[in-house]
Amino acid sequence: MEASVRDEFFVKFKERLLYEGLCEVGFSRIDETVPPDLSRYHYAVTLMYRLSDAIVEEIDGAPTYAYFQHYRAANALLDRCALIACEMLRREGAMVYPIAASQSVHDRGDKYTGIYQHKSAAVAAGLGWIGKSALFVSHQYGSRVRLATVLTDLPLPSDAVPMESRCGNCTKCVEACPSGAVLGVNYVRGMERSEIFDAEKCSQHMKKAYGHIGRGAVCGLCMRACPYGERGSGVTF
Repeated sequence: MEASVRDEFFVKFKERLLYEGLCEVGFSRIDETVPPDLSRYHYAVTLMYRLSDAIVEEIDGAPTYAYFQHYRAANALLDRCALIACEMLRREGAMVYPIAASQSVHDRGDKYTGIYQHKSAAVAAGLGWIGKSALFVSHQYGSRVRLATVLTDLPLPSDAVPMESRCGNCTKCVEACPSGAVLGVNYVRGMERSEIFDAEKCSQHMKKAYGHIGRGAVCGLCMRACPYGERGSGVTF
């Protein structure tokens, strides 16, 4: 694909996905983070959806039914956009591998992780950083986002510079977590998630405390507490 044609394709590619309802589309090279069984894919497309402030700000001490439904709807939209992205890339001769917005697999050493971490691609695309809560924090929208990823062997425009954590001394997510899962450590690239976040504690608390709301699959308290993305917070990005 000639450079000018390639650039035009990616402009239209991004425009189409934003039209479908996403707030951001990012591109990255992922050689450092892709697992061995997916090593044929050197690039990733990050798909980002911004959650409703009205829904998020209703979360007060516990998740709401509205948040659970919004969470599911956001995931469904992201998965649909991933299929659209796959088809557009495939028509350019690419191999593609969509990673669902919300999926855990139990055969990779951590039953609370997915096939590939959306956050890894999003950080590599220069879209934000990983917060103390282990949530991805968008430099534009804060932690109030959901992600999906498409892996591909098609070279993508991927010259972004990964962002380092901007959490600093903030401990709002630590204080908001009722399970004690957020350990209060600033994430540095290359860290294991367990060094900043206890996924087992988080999951067990959600099942016990919120099983009547979305089968105990959502919480959102650390996301709600994060000042990045909070309306009227005065926090700059």
